[in-house]
Amino acid sequence: MRDHTKLRAFELADQIALETYHATKSFPKEEQFGLVSQMRRAAVSVPSNIVEGCARESQNEYARFLEIAYASLRELGYQLSLSTRLEFLDTGNNEQLSKLCGECEKVLGALLRSQRK
Repeated sequence: MRDHTKLRAFELADQIALETYHATKSFPKEEQFGLVSQMRRAAVSVPSNIVEGCARESQNEYARFLEIAYASLRELGYQLSLSTRLEFLDTGNNEQLSKLCGECEKVLGALLRSQRK
């Protein structure tokens, strides 16, 4: 089994989850069960799937959970863009979170590529 705490991808994903929770606190109340819930679930899914993948024995299962984490990260990227265009998220928070997501995508993508070889 692998130690997820040693992965840069996990560190970034964990930071994204925390920042997403902070950023969505100010969203309209009517979005509590809509976009806020979707964004938070996607954000938490990224580090959660990295952790679960690290707990798997087989290389294929590990790679599959990394793929799920990557997909959730891309989903969150869209939701950040949407929430900014809806004016729920200010540009500063969007830029910060988008930058984190971009960095995490690169690191997680490289990790995925290394597992496929």
